[in-house]
Amino acid sequence: MSERRPETPAEFGDLVGYGPDAVSSMERGVRIPRPEVLEKGDELLNAGGLLKAVIPQVREAMARARTRHPEWYRGYAALEAQAVTLLDYSATGVLGLLQTEDHARAVFTQRFPRLAHETIEKRVADRLSRQELFERWPPPECSFVMEQSVVERHIGGLAVHAKQLEHLLHIGRMRNVHLQIMPTRRDEHPCLGGSFTLLALERQEQVAYMETQGYPRLVTDREEVRILNARYGIIRAQALNPYESLDLIEKTLEGL
Repeated sequence: MSERRPETPAEFGDLVGYGPDAVSSMERGVRIPRPEVLEKGDELLNAGGLLKAVIPQVREAMARARTRHPEWYRGYAALEAQAVTLLDYSATGVLGLLQTEDHARAVFTQRFPRLAHETIEKRVADRLSRQELFERWPPPECSFVMEQSVVERHIGGLAVHAKQLEHLLHIGRMRNVHLQIMPTRRDEHPCLGGSFTLLALERQEQVAYMETQGYPRLVTDREEVRILNARYGIIRAQALNPYESLDLIEKTLEGL
């Protein structure tokens, strides 16, 4: 075998294209490993076909995972998984699609009314499953704009927040991603009405999604979607450019 055998989870992750957090999530059963990871892992670890043997069960688990989101959210989750472009403006918190496991767990643990431990772990797993979107080929074209306050709020504590900022830097450097920060010190703002997401599917109409205090809304009306699209364009224009934004995140991380 041409590649050396990995000695640590971090080395294994490097060889299969996953970060240490993702590998840890797979080891603990929080995240379902993709079939190609099992195939590569079987070779790297000299497992003699043991990992490849479970691929059929993994495919079944992935199929079940596509329907494990709450019923009210399932329609949007299915659209998100098929999106060819995804545009999101986040006003108060890190978009679920961009959260680390520990950040997501902190979010659900702090939720009021309190959630049961089993519910928290299920929702963390559901949230992480959505991130398979970044592993598709071809990947969707993504644009994320978030308020500066989002990257300054220490959800989960300093250590969890530092890992979240590192993850944002990783996502922001992907070739298919533009990540921007809206500075707090702006005299004007085109969207004080809250967060929203715009999705475009291949050969289908663009749609929008928003949530307020747990009440979801999928927007399909062409005129409403057009207005949100125009509003998003202004938001992007007023935000820091991607290079400035990554620099701000790096400086925020260094200042922790």
